[in-house]
Amino acid sequence: MTGFRDKGLGPTRRTALTLIGAGALVAGGIASARAAVDDDEVLTEAKVLRDPDTPVAGNPNGDITIVEWSDYNCPYCRKLEPELRQVIQDDGKVRLVLKDWPILGPVSVTAARIALAAKFQDKYHQAHDAMMGVSSRLTEPRINELLAGVGVDMDRLKRDLTERAKDIDAVLKRNNDQAEAFGFRGTPSFIVGKYRVPGVLTMAEFEQVIADARKAKMN
Repeated sequence: MTGFRDKGLGPTRRTALTLIGAGALVAGGIASARAAVDDDEVLTEAKVLRDPDTPVAGNPNGDITIVEWSDYNCPYCRKLEPELRQVIQDDGKVRLVLKDWPILGPVSVTAARIALAAKFQDKYHQAHDAMMGVSSRLTEPRINELLAGVGVDMDRLKRDLTERAKDIDAVLKRNNDQAEAFGFRGTPSFIVGKYRVPGVLTMAEFEQVIADARKAKMN
């Protein structure tokens, strides 16, 4: 895993976890962070797990946190979304932190900025679910159609995109800096508890990683 730099989380070590067989985990080699940023400032527990400007789903008081970096135009993110949400619902004690990481082009950036702007009218989750629920590549007209369809006030959205632009862009920059510092190369990517898990997992594998994260937390 890539460790956090806050007290109480133990020494930092950067080891990627690899799935073996039916979801068993083994630690891989040490991997250095790739970002041209100071990891001490970027990879803190407060900034990765507790950023007040980052939306949270699942159980807000859960004993395990999953952090997901995703892109609305990523087909793997879309395919995984209902399965991950089902695992979280079935478990009942998982907190899900949603990090928008638009890396697949200008429309992805537009979609992420719009989703974060919708947060100012308490419609982030409706916007997120609407855009993740489509099967085709997003366009800006399609994004607007989807959000209007789930009750987003589009006039206010436009105002917030302009008036809150610096706040929105700051969130996206933090998300990107963290993803790069963790060494992620694409979406979706995850932190599960203290484990770094880049890539797509099955429902059974997610359940196994969550179970392993709980065991690690107790040690």
